[in-house]
Amino acid sequence: MAVTCLTPDVSPVQLPEVLLWSKEQNEEKSPNLTKFTQHFNSVSFWVRSVIILQEKAQDREKLLLKFLKIMKHLRKLNNFNSYLAVLSALDSAPLRRLDWQKNTTESLEELSSLIDSSSSFRVYRAALAEVEPPCIPYLGLILQDLTFVHLGNPDNVTTSQGSKVNFCKRWQQFNILDTLRSYQQVAYSLQPDSDIISFFNDFNDHLAEEALWELSLRIRPRNTPRANQR
Repeated sequence: MAVTCLTPDVSPVQLPEVLLWSKEQNEEKSPNLTKFTQHFNSVSFWVRSVIILQEKAQDREKLLLKFLKIMKHLRKLNNFNSYLAVLSALDSAPLRRLDWQKNTTESLEELSSLIDSSSSFRVYRAALAEVEPPCIPYLGLILQDLTFVHLGNPDNVTTSQGSKVNFCKRWQQFNILDTLRSYQQVAYSLQPDSDIISFFNDFNDHLAEEALWELSLRIRPRNTPRANQR
């Protein structure tokens, strides 16, 4: 699967920079993490651009359905990070506001249920707990969990013997980072295709957010009634 081959290897992301990001969010101090995150965003904007640049509605529909199939393959490969990158594109406002066939919308909603944030990503966490590596977890949730632990717990606690290191906080941080470490140790055995890699150009050929909105409004101007779903 080309998308997985092109996804930056999660192993270069150092655990200390992941932990540091939850405290400072400093790109210079977390270069590998920053590169990984930038790639996620590039994939997402590339998918949006490819679809919305199609002039015909049927061509946009075909491409969106193709990306839904790609998401299913990514799920089988346990590549949750790219799965969410594609999902964030298909569910982005410039695309979501356009008219789609009913079965297409229903398929997107079904695949979206894996990454439902309304219950603290309960479905995704359960799925992740059952997978066997290789796996690329959604790094954004790992960062979110670490941030919550950092902000919700003091570094030190006061006891009858004075100020002590909050080992409960350290243990929570360790468990989160150790899960990431376990996935870093097992790599995919997929052979990258140089022609495919060259074609995608690291997903850098994409439109900016403003341009995406302009095209979306050109396709379906504001206050235009939605077409009846077929």
